[in-house]
This record gives sequence, C-alpha cells and structure tokens, in this order.
Amino acid sequence: MVSSTHAECSIIHHLQKQENECMLEMNKHRGQHPSSSNRTAGCAIEWDGVSCWLWALVGETVSVSCPLPLQHHNLPHVLIWRNCTSQGWSRPSVSYYRACFHDESSIQEDDTADQQEYFALVKLMYSVGYGVSLGSLCVAVLIFLTFRRLLCTRTYIHLNLFSTFILRGVAVFVKDAVLFEDKTLDHCTVSTVGCKAAVTFFQYCVLANFFWLLVEGLFLQTLLIFSFANKRTFFWWYTFIGWGMPSVTIVIWTLLQSQYNNLGCWDDLDSALWWIIKTPILISVFVNFIVFVNISRIIVMKTKTPDSSGGDKPLCRRLAKSTLLLIPLFGVHYIVFALFPEHVGIKARFLFELVLGSFQGFIVALLYCFLNAEVQNEIRKAVSRCRTQTEGNNFNMVVTQDFTA
Repeated sequence: MVSSTHAECSIIHHLQKQENECMLEMNKHRGQHPSSSNRTAGCAIEWDGVSCWLWALVGETVSVSCPLPLQHHNLPHVLIWRNCTSQGWSRPSVSYYRACFHDESSIQEDDTADQQEYFALVKLMYSVGYGVSLGSLCVAVLIFLTFRRLLCTRTYIHLNLFSTFILRGVAVFVKDAVLFEDKTLDHCTVSTVGCKAAVTFFQYCVLANFFWLLVEGLFLQTLLIFSFANKRTFFWWYTFIGWGMPSVTIVIWTLLQSQYNNLGCWDDLDSALWWIIKTPILISVFVNFIVFVNISRIIVMKTKTPDSSGGDKPLCRRLAKSTLLLIPLFGVHYIVFALFPEHVGIKARFLFELVLGSFQGFIVALLYCFLNAEVQNEIRKAVSRCRTQTEGNNFNMVVTQDFTA
C-alpha cells in the first residue's frame, strides 16, 4: 500500500486538526471564561495559526512547544511562552521558526532542495516502472485472450491478477494527475470530490491487487491439496475474495471517512481510519507467507516420497517453480515497513513501495506469461501455421501463374 500524499502534508493536516480542536474549545467555553472584551479579567482563548493558547488570568504565563511534526529528537526542546497582561496576550517569547528550526535556515533549504530532487527522481522511476508494467500486462492479456486453448481456471486467475496490476498502474497516474500535477495548487488542503474519488479508487486498486496475489497463493495450495476438487466452485470463492472483500472494505472506509474525517483528499496517513485499509493488506501478506511455507512443505514431502507417482512429479516441479519465483513477490517489499509509522524511513519506503513495486506487474507478466512454456508453445504453433499458410499461398500463386502462362 503506497502512500498517497507527500510528507509535508502531515504538518498541514496536524495544524488543521489543532485549529478545529481550538475552535471547539472556544465554542465550548464561550461565556464561561474571560472574553476578549473583558481585558481586566484575563485573556481569552486564541489561535495564532500554529498553537492554541488557553484562557488565563492576568499575570499568568502559558507555554507551548513546537508542533509535533516539527519536533526533532536530536535538537533541544524549546518552550514558547506568553504572558497574560491587562492589555491581552504578550508577544511570544521566541518565534516558531527559531524554536523549531534553530536558525538552521541554510541547512533546511539545502535539505528541502535535496528532498525535492529525490522525490522528482522517484516519481520519474516509478512512472517508468508502471508504464513498462502496463505495456507488458496488456500484451500478456491479449496473448491469453487470443489463444483460447490457454484459458482455464489457472489462466482466469492470472487474468484477474493482471487486471489488478493494470488498474493499480492507471490509478497511480490518475492520482498523480489529480493531486500533484498543478504546481500552483496546495495539494495538502484541497478538498474536492475529484481528488477524494481518485484516492478512493487508488486504495481500492491496491486492496484488489493484494487480495488477488493472495488468491494466486491459495490456488497453488488448492492444486496440491485437492487434486480432484471442482476448480470452478473454488473460482467463485476466489472471485469473492479478490474483488468482493476489497469492495466491502473500501465502502466501509469511505462511509467512515466521509462521516468522521472528511478533510482534504482523504490521504491523511495519521488518521486511525487508515487501519481499515492497512489491516486487510497486512492480513493478506501474512496469510500469503503462511501459504508459501505450507506449499513449500507439501512440495518437499511429495518430491521426497518414494511411492509418489511419476505424473505428480512434473506437476510438483511446475508448482515449485511458480511458488519459489512468485510468492516472494507477494508483498515482501511492503511488509518491510508495514508495521512502522508512515513518516518513518520515508525515502527508503518510497524506494521499496513505489519504485520496486512499480515493476512488479512487469515481473509477474514475464513469469506467468512470456516465460510460460505453454504460452511459448502456442505462439510457436501460431507462427508455424502462419508460415505454412504463407508458403502455401505463395506456392498456389506460382502454380497459377505457370498454368496461366
């Protein structure tokens, strides 16, 4: 599940949240504490754009610290205080800039420039990755649909998996176009139906992608455990898991998001509602890991059993190859950071989740289609038939010309 917002948006979202809480506090205690017109009694609640100053009596001192997203663990903690006087609140003891950044303006500017260059490079790399994946996946889908002899339960599952990778790539480009293409637009505070729909569509595609990766693992396990199972019946269960469960999850998330956190473009990674999407993905990744271990155990047992039939061994070899090549791709790059907060290791997270993840569709298409022996045989047969037909037509043309002559 890749992040759908830039890191600096967490600061703006935090300030918006603090401002709303401050306004609620003002309305809650309106008339119960000194108002701005009653200077002799004290100082009223005030929002200065960064912090909320609670009401105080004349002579009292109130202090606040830097906003949480701006606090640095390796820098000294600085308090900002104001006195309540008969004339109202005094000026802050120190500016937020000095308290939070400690006059390291040149360093901050250099870091900002480096970050912008890094994020621009990452965007270019994952755009290339998703472009390559989209092209290869579309070719793979066309191959499976052209050669009808290849269609079976296994290839239908592959086609659904390819579709989720295609949708995921499209969703990334749509999200970037809606949220980040307009440089003059503040993408952190914009709140439109279009940007919310883009983020929702993106999250649905990510969920569907992870669940169809889970289906691939479950199907491999089904082939090993239930040799004579009705694969069509299982396919309908797989369809519900792959498309139904993400749909239910995203509907619940959308309803709760619109009710309790209808801010921005619904890309606030600090919201507790984020776990509605993150939890199913974590579960699918861990279940797939368990399936991978179980499939490996079954394959080892069957290949080492002396009385196993010769017909089972080629199947086991094919399944072992598919398992060992593809199961490690099922979210391993995501699980590295899955349990950490979204703001931890942003650069490494972007590299793993965006850059490496963008080429995942290409790798799956390569292994499931282009390097598949059955697909290669069908393509060879088609080329051979085409060549034979061409040679036959040329021969008929020569005979006709000779006969006419």
